[in-house]
Amino acid sequence: MGAKSGRVETRPYYSEKSLSARFYDLTTAADTSLAGDIDLYAALAPAGGSVLELGSGTGRVSFALAARGIEVLGVDLAPAMLAQAEAKLRATRPDLAARLRFQRGDMASLNLGERFDAVIAPYFALGHLPCGAAWRNVFTGVARHLKPSGRAAFHLPSAEMLGQPLPATRGPALVRPLEGDRRLVVNITDRSSKPQIGRYDQIVEYVVEGPRGVEASSLDHMTFYAADPLPFAEAAGLLADGIAALGPNPVHLFRKPAD
Repeated sequence: MGAKSGRVETRPYYSEKSLSARFYDLTTAADTSLAGDIDLYAALAPAGGSVLELGSGTGRVSFALAARGIEVLGVDLAPAMLAQAEAKLRATRPDLAARLRFQRGDMASLNLGERFDAVIAPYFALGHLPCGAAWRNVFTGVARHLKPSGRAAFHLPSAEMLGQPLPATRGPALVRPLEGDRRLVVNITDRSSKPQIGRYDQIVEYVVEGPRGVEASSLDHMTFYAADPLPFAEAAGLLADGIAALGPNPVHLFRKPAD
């Protein structure tokens, strides 16, 4: 049961009834800070290679990589997100579908019995987990699932971005048109931080407005954690391989040593 905010239940982000899951594709398509991320992830695997995507969500990255000839296994913990990915998979052309798989799983307890040319965690996927034992488990699992000389990429939010307070006066964070003379309005209603533990929380309101007023709404609670992933990667036996930038946020790159 989620927490209450007035009369509206506050749900975890990407939960079954949350509008954050329902409109994930729409909101990510509007996020200009993600520009170029597909090129970055595709370059980590050889032509015809394999990629494990952690936090694959609705398949935004997985489908794009498969379209470039890469075999992809997408793992996500949220059934509402996986359901959308599976629906897309059923509707896609057979040659593309043959390179795609999705399954429910926890990136902090990976045991897939496979190894991949690259492992990626796009769009802050790792940042949803507390930066302690969970991160150690993630990196241990990533190292185990990488082929020798395989590469890994973790897109993480910057603490500077997460720690910004809400402005005193602000409008919607996002407004997007929907079918039938409707629109989606996204507002950030609350933000708090505990920088001593690298935790940042915000409440995001999703509202579907139609000609007769509000048709649906949800208050979704998002939590991010920010920390330096290098110590966790090194403890798992991975080598630093540079840092790329996507907008204001870093993508940390690592490599597994050759045998």
